[in-house]
Amino acid sequence: MTALTAFSRWYLYAIHGYFCEVMFTAGWEFIESANWKFVGVTSVWSLFIYGTSILVVEKMYLHLRTRCNILIRCLIYTLWTYAWEFVTGFILQQFNACPWDYSSFRGNFMGLITLEYSVLWFLASIVAEQMVIKNTLRLRFDGQGGADSNKKGFKEHVILKKHL
Repeated sequence: MTALTAFSRWYLYAIHGYFCEVMFTAGWEFIESANWKFVGVTSVWSLFIYGTSILVVEKMYLHLRTRCNILIRCLIYTLWTYAWEFVTGFILQQFNACPWDYSSFRGNFMGLITLEYSVLWFLASIVAEQMVIKNTLRLRFDGQGGADSNKKGFKEHVILKKHL
């Protein structure tokens, strides 16, 4: 069994970020207008933005996990998130394609980032490290193909569990 490729992990991180963005906007809409439809929206750009950002956070996690505690790591991840959100937003803004605008927030900078989300980004970084990244790094391809792949994969999984 082999570990997931960087692209496979990027894909999972992209889908996770996309899903979280839709859920966040649905929740925000509900809080603001009590809309029971729970309509959530995002941009296709968020797939690239989240996938790449979380893959970078994964690399930071692997480098920092033995060097500093989780609170320091998550502070670093939050700073990275702000830098990445600003850079990607700035680039997209040049093409009139930036899907967010924080201009109405008090703590905004150029409408591209806002300090008002700092606690949310910090908490999201804890979830990303502890649930998403750690579990994604544990995933494996079984390397089997063909019609019997599920059966063989299950047997290998049972054998592997016995040895753990």
